[in-house]
Amino acid sequence: MQAATSCDLKFRSTTPTARRNKRFSHVIPRRVSVTCGYRSESFSFPNGVSVNRADWQSSCAILSSKVASVENSGGLADKIAAVNGHTNGSVNLGIVAVESTNGKLAPVPVQPLTITDFSPAPLHGSSLRVAYQGVSGAYSEAAAGKAYPNCDAIPCDQFDVAFQAVELWIADRAVLPVENSLGGSIHRNYDLLLRHRLHIVGEVQIPVHHCLLALPGVRTACVSRVISHPQALAQTEHSLDVLTPHAAREAFHDTAAAAEYIATNNLHDTAAVASARAAELYNLQILADGIQDDPGNVTRFLMLAREPIIPRTDRPFKTSIVFAAQEHKGTSVLFKVLSAFAFRDISLTKIESRPHHNRPLRVVGDGSFGTAKNFEYMFYVDFEASMAEPRAQNALAEVQEYTSFLRVLGSYPMDMTPWSMTSTEDA
Repeated sequence: MQAATSCDLKFRSTTPTARRNKRFSHVIPRRVSVTCGYRSESFSFPNGVSVNRADWQSSCAILSSKVASVENSGGLADKIAAVNGHTNGSVNLGIVAVESTNGKLAPVPVQPLTITDFSPAPLHGSSLRVAYQGVSGAYSEAAAGKAYPNCDAIPCDQFDVAFQAVELWIADRAVLPVENSLGGSIHRNYDLLLRHRLHIVGEVQIPVHHCLLALPGVRTACVSRVISHPQALAQTEHSLDVLTPHAAREAFHDTAAAAEYIATNNLHDTAAVASARAAELYNLQILADGIQDDPGNVTRFLMLAREPIIPRTDRPFKTSIVFAAQEHKGTSVLFKVLSAFAFRDISLTKIESRPHHNRPLRVVGDGSFGTAKNFEYMFYVDFEASMAEPRAQNALAEVQEYTSFLRVLGSYPMDMTPWSMTSTEDA
């Protein structure tokens, strides 16, 4: 694990100085020794939390009942291990439960407490700190607010910074987009899910409601340039052809950042495609409301945490996995993997392939003279079942037979919010 001092985390905020200082008042220069949940070594970082371990322990009266629940849970530890989806040198995190000689699950040893048991909020009475990519007014901020109401949203300039913020205890959760109903998958976050050791603990879907924003007094006919995120420009292409047919369109790294850029630089010839909340935050006027070409424009976000949640069966759950097929099993491996779910009546909601970074190419042929070169892929699969269900455990046990690598990214509640096409600024 890298020390926090070697990681350059830069957070952007457009709020006044006093408000920004209040937001980060709990991140002050103080050294705190932290034992990580999936590593055995300890590390320290100067920008730690603002209370000591003794203060945290004072609010942990529930720990005794938690230990008792672990002792009485039977095979629960095996299910938690399956959600972790990886192994280290000291803890068995296999997917298949190990039975004892009498046919029953072996007793689960009580694990020593780690600092993660003293979460979620490091300050007494404080709100959950949730990292998102973008600036205030971004759709990701609305997703963070829907996922964790009344949270302390922390803007990050890059996706990987949000991952690192959670890993280094600067944030408690991260809410990041993974796919859009029109633009498809956000591949960068799929790659980061595999690179980092965070766990998916939930999902949230946000309808995307685009607006055309400009400085007060600017007329649509005077706009010679429209800036926004490339996907936002693509999702409003036909509307922009009607509203600003002669305006040039330029890509920006974030929708709300485009609105902030116009306000900061006092650009009277430029408009932005962003949310109505961005217009309110940066004192811009709405030239046109609801300009998305397709009203069914929805973005799905994942909620990430350092530790997985315990899967249950009392509500609909979704499980996300990633695997690599064994080369010697032949080309029918993917069919066999998918059949493991089909035979158990488990519905797949998504399958995504990404190039295998460590083994990008596979030579097909005899000996050292290959006749063709094929890409090696990692496959991301979402299916509608909880890891607490035997059918899901048995399906993954069968999948292991055909894969050289398998990791469970998370087993989490599905977003069952009633469908509504209301705008995201009210979320």
